[in-house]
Amino acid sequence: MNLKKSAAAALVLSALASQAWADPSVSIVATPDPAVQGSTVGIDILVSGISDLYGYQFSLNFNPAILQVLGVTEGSFLSTAGSTFGSTGTIDNTAGQISYIANTLLSAVPGANGGGVLAHIDFNVTAVGSSALSFSDALFLNSNLGDITVQLNGRTLDTVAAVPEPSTYLMLAAGLVGLVAWRRRQPA
Repeated sequence: MNLKKSAAAALVLSALASQAWADPSVSIVATPDPAVQGSTVGIDILVSGISDLYGYQFSLNFNPAILQVLGVTEGSFLSTAGSTFGSTGTIDNTAGQISYIANTLLSAVPGANGGGVLAHIDFNVTAVGSSALSFSDALFLNSNLGDITVQLNGRTLDTVAAVPEPSTYLMLAAGLVGLVAWRRRQPA
C-alpha cells in the first residue's frame, strides 16, 4: 500500500514540477480566424506564465503579399505593474516586418506576473492565402535586468475570400428582374 501512495505522490510532484519549470510563452491570437480578404484582422500578442517581466522587445515577421500593417498599439499587461514607456516599432510593409516592438517599466518596481496582451496589431488582408507570423529579435528581461527564457510560438494565419451575404444575391436578382421589365417596356 505504501508503494502505491509513494508512486502516486511521485507522479503528482513530477507533474507540478514540470509545470513550475515550464518556460513562459508568447503566442498569437487572430480575430477573426481565418481572416477575410478585403477586411481587417486584429492580432493580439499574448504572454502567459511569466514572472517578474520588467521589459521586452521583439520583431514580428509576416507575408506582405497577404497582409499589410495598419497600426500597432501597446498592450495592457506590463502596465499592471506600474508606469511604462514603449515603442510600437517600425513598420515595413514591403519587407513584411514590424521591427522592435518594445515596452519597459519606468521605476524600480517588481515586474508583472501572469499573462496578458503585450501588443495589438491591425492588418489589412489584401489577398487569399497563408501568412506565417513569426518572432525575431526577442528579448525579455526581469526587474534585475536578467534574461527571461520565453517560448515564442509563431503561427500561420490563413486568409479566405469574402463570401457574399444571401441578401447580396437577392439584390442582384431583384436588379436583374427590374432591368428585364424595364427593357420589355422600351419601344423597339
